[in-house]
Amino acid sequence: MTTTGAAATDTGTGTGTGTGTDSGQERLRRWRLVLGGDTADGTGHGLTGRDAAMDGALTALYGAGDRARTGRDRAAGLGASAPSVARWLGDIRRYFPSSVVQVMQRDAIDRLGLSALLLEPEMLEAVEADVHLVGTLLSLNQAMPETTKETARAVVRKVVDDLEARLATRTRAALTGALDRGARVSRPRHHAVDWNRTIAANLKHYLPEYGTVVPERLVGYGRASRSVRKEVILCVDQSGSMAPSVVYASVFGAVLASMRSISTRLVVFDTAVADLTGLLDDPVDVVFGTRLGGGTDINRALAYCQTRITRPAETVVVLISDLYEGGIRDEMLKRVAAMKASGVQFVALLALSDEGAPAYDREHAAALAALGVPAFACTPELFPEVMAAAMEKRPLPVPDPARGRSGPRP
Repeated sequence: MTTTGAAATDTGTGTGTGTGTDSGQERLRRWRLVLGGDTADGTGHGLTGRDAAMDGALTALYGAGDRARTGRDRAAGLGASAPSVARWLGDIRRYFPSSVVQVMQRDAIDRLGLSALLLEPEMLEAVEADVHLVGTLLSLNQAMPETTKETARAVVRKVVDDLEARLATRTRAALTGALDRGARVSRPRHHAVDWNRTIAANLKHYLPEYGTVVPERLVGYGRASRSVRKEVILCVDQSGSMAPSVVYASVFGAVLASMRSISTRLVVFDTAVADLTGLLDDPVDVVFGTRLGGGTDINRALAYCQTRITRPAETVVVLISDLYEGGIRDEMLKRVAAMKASGVQFVALLALSDEGAPAYDREHAAALAALGVPAFACTPELFPEVMAAAMEKRPLPVPDPARGRSGPRP
């Protein structure tokens, strides 16, 4: 009932800041929406108008599980009728904020088995589009009739365009800065001096009597040339649990591919490997080029990536996977070690999404950490910073789960 409580709180018409009586009535109203009503709710508070309609929309979705949990029969359900589902989708968009609507849609797909209805154009036009809906559509891609595919592409296009608009500017700014800082010059102007590297390069000129370093040689930031300076390989697990990561990786892959100084390759895998680099001009094509589901063979995917590395010292390989390896574990680890030994910057992300801590294979994550490759979940907002650090060969800003913030890791 967490969603119900959140919905009741977010849509409350009262503020609870009036008289004591008004405040008490508002609390009863909210508890009534949270508990779901009937004589056993204990509030004695009736609902009318908009509140009653909200309660009906919530009961249609969440009431079905109450009998098993409490012995009360409140199972209304949405039924099998497409029109009734369309009305319900319209109701929740009317009564609840977008963030709550998206949660309720996901719950409806999981609890009431509405995936099949998403194959109907009318249903797709009624839903609130988000990353999770795109993941569901990808899982249904093979079963999707031709009459629905254009509508599905329109839904995916809206989500992808929104993500690209939100993430592209920050990504380009962070990586352009990293490339510029990587182009060192020996006669920089004052504002372009890299003081950390300058001090490190002149420690032998330290004067103890003055407590200072004489900077005989300045090291400065340059401007990155328009030629390719870095190569990035995004190696993305397309097993069913990685759906949001696939969507975000597709968007970031398209953004990176638009930067002239970065050569970008996108490889997706399950038990087979597919190179989608040729589709990076349009992330929607990339999204529909994936095939969610199946097993996982990380070793095979990394073997393919190895064959595409031409300049190891200037290459960043990003493995995005929950690390549940179905292939040869020892070979996988050997490949990671070999790439690092050759100069490749290797990054392991357990997820690229904003869903919180993912499930992952802890044994494999520990094995990668022993090789100097920390495996961690990364939000879309943090990804540009992670990539900039990898390109500059700095410690990665690995999130600290205990503190809820990022900190550098070697």
